Amino acid sequence: MSEMLTTKGKKLKVGQRFNMEVAQAVEVNGVVVIPAGSPAIGEVTDVRNKGMWGKSGYIQARPLSVRANGRLIRLTGSVDDKGVAAGGGAAAVSAVVFLPAGFFMTGTSAVIPVGAPVSGFIDEDVPFVPGEAPAPMTVAAPATALR
Repeated sequence: MSEMLTTKGKKLKVGQRFNMEVAQAVEVNGVVVIPAGSPAIGEVTDVRNKGMWGKSGYIQARPLSVRANGRLIRLTGSVDDKGVAAGGGAAAVSAVVFLPAGFFMTGTSAVIPVGAPVSGFIDEDVPFVPGEAPAPMTVAAPATALR
């Protein structure tokens, strides 16, 4: 993950796109076909914000594509984070002690942090010549600030 996803603030929406990058080079027979650092895009597929009675937030997302060596390659897979449940036990205890108290207890927001691993799988046939390395990927140098 190149950016954090969270239900905190209730701004995360289904269909929202986010940035990722390839953590480890993908090799076939010792030839790198997708270099580490290649940019990838994902999409949020399900969001549930935290709620009353200890209900925690939930995020589900999927990788969509990776750009490597001038090609856009479709991906499949999924990632989710249900947040930390403050939930069931807290709601049950408050219901026994004082029923309305559980109404005010909320769960935690879901978070998928920067650097979290996401498993993606190539979702299409990608032709390449075995034993022949693809053209190296070039990454533009960062712009320098003017004073």
